Amino acid sequence: MGAGDELGARLKAYEGLAASVAGKGKDLVNEPMIRHWCEAMGDTDPAYTGPDAIAPPTMLQAWTMGGLSGHTGRTGAYDELFDLLDEAGCTSVVATDCEQEYLRPLRPGDEVGFDTVIESVSDRTTTKLGTGYFVTTRTDVRVGQDLVGTHRFRILKYAPARRKRKPKETRARRPRPVVNRDNAGFWEGVQHHRLLIQRCTDCATLRHPWLPGCNACGGLDWDTVEASGEGTVYSYVVMHHPPFPAFDPPYAVGLIELAEGVRIVSNVVGVPYDKVRIGLPVRLEFRRYDEPEGDDDGGPLVLPVFRVLPGRAGGVG
Repeated sequence: MGAGDELGARLKAYEGLAASVAGKGKDLVNEPMIRHWCEAMGDTDPAYTGPDAIAPPTMLQAWTMGGLSGHTGRTGAYDELFDLLDEAGCTSVVATDCEQEYLRPLRPGDEVGFDTVIESVSDRTTTKLGTGYFVTTRTDVRVGQDLVGTHRFRILKYAPARRKRKPKETRARRPRPVVNRDNAGFWEGVQHHRLLIQRCTDCATLRHPWLPGCNACGGLDWDTVEASGEGTVYSYVVMHHPPFPAFDPPYAVGLIELAEGVRIVSNVVGVPYDKVRIGLPVRLEFRRYDEPEGDDDGGPLVLPVFRVLPGRAGGVG
């Protein structure tokens, strides 16, 4: 058995072990935290205010987080697992994804308890970041004896790959978007030069970015409408740092308000970065970014960008 196989077998032994037992939320579910969350997210759903308020379902993990003082009910198994990975050179970590299931709403005054288990450890995997292991934990959240939700969290613990020096003439690769089951339809539309906006079929509310459910009525059914491409610069920033090889700072990144009423983050093009202003009218266009020579994992990248309409730069305060 090779060293990698031996480590994998040792890591697999942690599957099913508890990472925390009988953990308790640091605070009761409470209105101030709900309010702060909704303000940060821009969520004005009336279900989250008033005497019969519930907590936004996506806050599920917030009620179990340990904060700077650490978690309660923590076992040694999770730390032992990470120590093994560190000893094997897998000293870097990145969160990759999470899944949540909501069984009933949380309400102000609920006392949250939780148990966390190490659900799975993957086989040794090589990624562009490096070689390591995906570790998935599952947290069951309860109020009393009632299971109210489940949170799965997956990280990659890895040994960083050595970066190969590229010839100066090689063009840097632009980062690829993360495509998942919730946003795959959006990126498929972009590939065909269509900017698709989700529309709830229950209340007709438009939403972007794409979500599995409506943030206005909670409906799960939706269809799409195609954006006209007209919009204005709602806000923007000029990126100077950090530098990235695929980009040439400084450049403007805008929050674009589409004519349909939703907003999207994208590059503002067609004018110098210092001529971009709030309120500038822009028009959607699609740009193709070719892969560097010899890279064969996905082909050309198509992205929506927004071009300032001719003669309008610098004319809006």
